[in-house]
Amino acid sequence: MSTQLVPVGDIERMALAVAKSNLFGLKTPEQAMALMLIAQAEGLHPASAARDYHIIQGQPALRSDAMLARFQAAGGSVKWKDYTDDKVCGIFSHPSGGSIEITWDMARAKQAGLGGKDNWRKFPRQMLAARCISEGVKRVYPGVAVGTYTPEEVQDFEVQRPPEREVSGERIDKPVIGRFQLEGDIDRATTLQQLEDLVPLIQALPSEDRNALRARFAARKHLLTTIPDPTARRASKPAVEPATDNWDDQIDFSKEAAA
Repeated sequence: MSTQLVPVGDIERMALAVAKSNLFGLKTPEQAMALMLIAQAEGLHPASAARDYHIIQGQPALRSDAMLARFQAAGGSVKWKDYTDDKVCGIFSHPSGGSIEITWDMARAKQAGLGGKDNWRKFPRQMLAARCISEGVKRVYPGVAVGTYTPEEVQDFEVQRPPEREVSGERIDKPVIGRFQLEGDIDRATTLQQLEDLVPLIQALPSEDRNALRARFAARKHLLTTIPDPTARRASKPAVEPATDNWDDQIDFSKEAAA
């Protein structure tokens, strides 16, 4: 763990060097800078972000081995019972969260609509292990993986498309990100403006997904409104409860509002 803060100017220079190197999948200095600031906020050296994170489909993703390493460094342990191309099963334990057995097999992957994807056909064991690690760590000790997904999970996110609309005589069919990416984006928002910027993306989702995000959005908005210190906001993960009983008074997520 790093205890000494790195000056922002030094982080900017590191971000520029990392982006120019093309070694870590970070295409712009802004991407590298954002991840380095997250790493520093978590008590890690900013340069560790280049090692631990990937940018997949525009989303920051924490490598599954990095997630497991953080879990073990925080006192967690995992005992593997099965580790094959057909089935991965592990028992995840932590003094604060107890123990849980997590199993991912190809039958479960196919049921979730994942088994036929290219990565799952080529690297089934690695994909099963990444899913197992992510679920096990988040269930037993979520503090090391708040609001993050593994690259393997992000690659499996479906890009949803809203109904076509006409703007000035031209048809618009712009792909948007899905519900599960937006859950993480809501949790990572540190300002009200960042939160409000997500509204058009949420409006483009099917009604079932919009409804599922209502409580999370309201809880984050309530947190950002009541906790003025950005450091305290990053450390707080609100319970997924609406801030008020009248959701419609807070924001209109209907597709009519997006039109």
